[in-house]
Amino acid sequence: MPGDSAAGKSRHIVGIDLGERRIGVALGDLETRTASPFATLSRGRSVAQDAAAISRLAAEHEAAVMVVGLPLDMDGGEGPQATRTRQWAEAVASATGLSLWFRDERLTSERAERRIGGAGRGRSGGPPSAAQREAYRARVDREAAALILQDELDATTTENSERSTS
Repeated sequence: MPGDSAAGKSRHIVGIDLGERRIGVALGDLETRTASPFATLSRGRSVAQDAAAISRLAAEHEAAVMVVGLPLDMDGGEGPQATRTRQWAEAVASATGLSLWFRDERLTSERAERRIGGAGRGRSGGPPSAAQREAYRARVDREAAALILQDELDATTTENSERSTS
């Protein structure tokens, strides 16, 4: 991130939490070093459809960089899901022209659930309806994307301050 020419052109950055059915999206500001949940997109039928949706969103918010959460194994290794995520992200970055950075996303969904609380009860006090569960999962995806992006922003701030003090 530091020294990346794309970051110098824009103060906005997109965070991505990629799932099998949904894409959690967050927007970040490189000046204020803050990330916020933004949207949850349904996965397209192809990577090209996903890329088109992300490209439109990035253009609307004048973002030049995409940070994608990489689902590493608990031991830090890359399993099949990380490989699929890396392939998807590289294809999207190539199609959109966005600079691509990866960020370890281990436990971000669990952190997001703790941050927003439980799914809540259904209308009659019973379990939530299918629509309520889907809305909750979409919210968790957005929150997870914001955590991924905030982790990246915090890490690069720390790296920059460590460099300036040494």
